[in-house]
Amino acid sequence: MDFARRFGGVARLYGDQGLSALAAASVCVVGVGGVGSWTVEALARSAVGHITLIDMDHVAESNMNRQLPAIEAELGRAKVAVLRDRIASINPSCEVTLCDAFVTTDNVAELIAVGHQWVIDCIDNFRVKAAMIAFCRRRRQSVITVGGAGGQRDASRVRVGDLRRTEQDPLLARTRKLLRHDYGFPTNPKRRFNVPCVWSDEPRVAPPGECDASTEGSLNCAGFGACMPVTATFGLIAAGYVIDQLAGRPGR
Repeated sequence: MDFARRFGGVARLYGDQGLSALAAASVCVVGVGGVGSWTVEALARSAVGHITLIDMDHVAESNMNRQLPAIEAELGRAKVAVLRDRIASINPSCEVTLCDAFVTTDNVAELIAVGHQWVIDCIDNFRVKAAMIAFCRRRRQSVITVGGAGGQRDASRVRVGDLRRTEQDPLLARTRKLLRHDYGFPTNPKRRFNVPCVWSDEPRVAPPGECDASTEGSLNCAGFGACMPVTATFGLIAAGYVIDQLAGRPGR
């Protein structure tokens, strides 16, 4: 493989030092579905040198409308395995670590390794999101979280900002409330959480009564539709933020 030729476009954008920083970086993606799979694609194509994938789902037909691993030939395979093979075909020098598990409030410390420069949270359970964010912040490990991408059509309304304030996103609102109540995050709405998040201000469209907050902490979104332009945009914006940070362009 001619690394310089394959990733020369990255070097021309971020500089040789930026490319070297990306090649030396370690990033963990938690959840590799309709959002996280596109995050993984962007990291691989940006020459990130070590990517850890955490998810226990398998490719299903219901994933076809929005998830990168979902093609006919991959039905039934573990999503992390499909993405490992895809990363290898893009950047054979990338070291990929697979974790065939779901992160829970009980196993965060076990699954999130110390060596990652960034953790990208692409899951849809607010209790686990809060636990993971709090854990990373305690350990001074950089983390970016992603809000709910279901029930939205307009990808142009997706943006990145501090978790302290979002709109039209019940998943992030519940996450924020739990962080304040259980993990000591600032209760003053003017104080930053210092946790970047990706969210959209577009009101969600869902059939009445079919999408509720579960008492177990997840958002049961059987009633939410989803489209790949929106879910992919969430994932790509998260990846772009992290890539900029790693390549030495902080402060976005």
